[in-house]
Amino acid sequence: MNPKVEIYTWQFCPYCIRAKALLKQKSVAFTEYAIDGDEAARSVMAERADGGRSVPQIFIDGKHIGGCDDLYALDRSGQLDPLLVAS
Repeated sequence: MNPKVEIYTWQFCPYCIRAKALLKQKSVAFTEYAIDGDEAARSVMAERADGGRSVPQIFIDGKHIGGCDDLYALDRSGQLDPLLVAS
């Protein structure tokens, strides 16, 4: 079973675009929640992200990964691919 990857984004956010590009490069299917201007959705995201209100916020199998920089840091350290491998 593939891990469930979720990403909260804004349409024109460069960090969101960059994070999605890395996931696409790795051929990872993900669920995107575009929350532009939706304060209720942003509140849900912030609750899941331990108060994080910036976008993107990324989750893998329900675990909060963080934002774009965190995603790329995991990739650079070799810790991202194991999280994305089918369990």
